[in-house]
Amino acid sequence: MDKERFYDALNTVLTGEHVRAGIGTYGEKTVHAVLKNYFEPYSDGHELKIGDFVADIVGEDGIIEIQTGGFDRLRKKLETFLAVSRVTVVYPIPRQKWVISIDPETGEQGKKRKSPVKGTIYDAIPELYKIKEFLTDENFRFCIVLLDVDEYRAPPEKDGLRRGRRRGYVRYDRIPRELADEILIADRSDWGYFIPAGLPEEFTSKEFGFLSGVGAKYASFVLNVLLSVGAVERVGKRGGAYLYRIII
Repeated sequence: MDKERFYDALNTVLTGEHVRAGIGTYGEKTVHAVLKNYFEPYSDGHELKIGDFVADIVGEDGIIEIQTGGFDRLRKKLETFLAVSRVTVVYPIPRQKWVISIDPETGEQGKKRKSPVKGTIYDAIPELYKIKEFLTDENFRFCIVLLDVDEYRAPPEKDGLRRGRRRGYVRYDRIPRELADEILIADRSDWGYFIPAGLPEEFTSKEFGFLSGVGAKYASFVLNVLLSVGAVERVGKRGGAYLYRIII
């Protein structure tokens, strides 16, 4: 994690096309643009074609793909990229966000409020589940970037924005403000970041959910991914619940 480089990347983006075009109107969303400049400050390494696909970054560390969601759409790219290079998939998660409503026609902003919802590394699990078959590839790496962000929301009926957000608003853009943490999963032992402290030698998903703070139902989802990468194993049952053991 390099906060100085992050602030340089943020400044580069916010003093460029994003400001001139206006929030949410530039073709590339702000979090994606900032992280692309953070991981590769030189534009010569941006948006390069590999096979039939365009990679966000190609450089000394291989290919870097910044993915804010929709990992199911990443599968074809990974099939091509992993065959020729080390690939790091970067996934930003808002650790803390401040929500601001915005009128996309006038640019008028509403009152800024702090969201009670805080992001954690466990928010990456649903996306990782979509690409489980690639997680153990020797060329695959995964990087979680925890950010504090300002999230701008706008009414869905304007500019054809998608519906479905609470109170009738949709996310328009996110402006990163602080780099909170950066977690790299580069080998099997690094999946230990997802394993909470204090687990007994053998444990259930309920115990895992309690200690991790994600709850028993979501813990089963997390453990499914950890099973697939060889971080835990099933060792039997206690009543009707599976028992797990850490093996990294």
